[in-house]
Amino acid sequence: MSGIMAHALHRLRLHLGLEPHLVKIYEVFQMLGEMELDIVDRLGVDVLPVEPPAQFFGLRRENWKPLSLWDGTRVLVPGGFGVEISPEGDWLLHTGGDPAAPVEARMPKDGFYFDKPAQSESHFDYRPPALAELRRENHLSPQELDFLQARAEHLRRTTDKALFLGCWGKFGLPWVGSFTDFLVLSLTDQAYVKDMFAVRTETALLNMERVKACLGESIDILGLSSTDYGSQNSELFSPEQFEELYVPFFKVQNDWVHRNTHWKTWLHSCGSIARVLPLLVDSGLDILNPIQTSAAGMDPSWLKKKFGGKLVFWGGGVDTQRILPFGSPEEVVADVRDRLRILAPGGGFVFNPVHNIQQGTPPENIVAAFDTVRTNGVYPISLEGN
Repeated sequence: MSGIMAHALHRLRLHLGLEPHLVKIYEVFQMLGEMELDIVDRLGVDVLPVEPPAQFFGLRRENWKPLSLWDGTRVLVPGGFGVEISPEGDWLLHTGGDPAAPVEARMPKDGFYFDKPAQSESHFDYRPPALAELRRENHLSPQELDFLQARAEHLRRTTDKALFLGCWGKFGLPWVGSFTDFLVLSLTDQAYVKDMFAVRTETALLNMERVKACLGESIDILGLSSTDYGSQNSELFSPEQFEELYVPFFKVQNDWVHRNTHWKTWLHSCGSIARVLPLLVDSGLDILNPIQTSAAGMDPSWLKKKFGGKLVFWGGGVDTQRILPFGSPEEVVADVRDRLRILAPGGGFVFNPVHNIQQGTPPENIVAAFDTVRTNGVYPISLEGN
């Protein structure tokens, strides 16, 4: 469930000699390209996403239209996508693509991603919303459920892939305000945060009940949360704080899923989260992603020894910060083989790059990574000494 940037996907399609056409940017925030079934099959991908029609900025994935990226690469974007050009040449994206709506994101001239300033701003006078207001938010609408049901049933009928439901913000424990505001709130008003998480959990359980009724056997994995709990060097808060605020509510959600469905629960967190991993195990979580092995304390050998059999490692398959974008194909092969040797024996490992495949990543490196998995990731795993 890590993606690939549209520019890198365009180059990969050309490298593989697949039918040429414009790549669709299905997720505008990170400029991720849609993996169509021809490339899914070529790379041996086993999982497909089931997601709402709009994830960020209110842009529905429909009515596609062409766009030129900064380097001239032609892609397709949702019909609602439209940018204003700032005096500095930056792209300014209004909510829903409506010029009358506020500017929600900015991509610097010649940049790769949109920045969302509201996520990182700090407000010394921040006041969180009333709990009654939160109760009215984050519900899956009938229209979203109809879309998800149709998508899941189509993929279940026409493919043999596992299906992953990702409705970010509808499950898990999303924050309020900017991330900075919420971290401060977690220290200054823990009573509110606990009440907020209780409300969020009520909504999550209602959404789970609706998803079960509409999709039932059509999905296999439920994405609980995509919130990051770690930085490159450490957790963003103490394990004690995580245990008090998060674990009780994650446990309720994991328990409901395991009691009422066959689904496996999945959680995403980048960064160094070694000290909260035992707490995630205690909460009943099945799967952790993306296994950022380049972060402090996230050594794959230690992770396998400590948590193998307790957590499924969905990621960590190849380093996307250094090896995949900047190494040689031979270095990529060696890195993937090493991750297979460490993480795959005994099961509990789903190969996935550590995170999104970045713009500029050589297509031959991407092919080397996935082809190595196809030739070496077959049980019984035996890569010792090779």
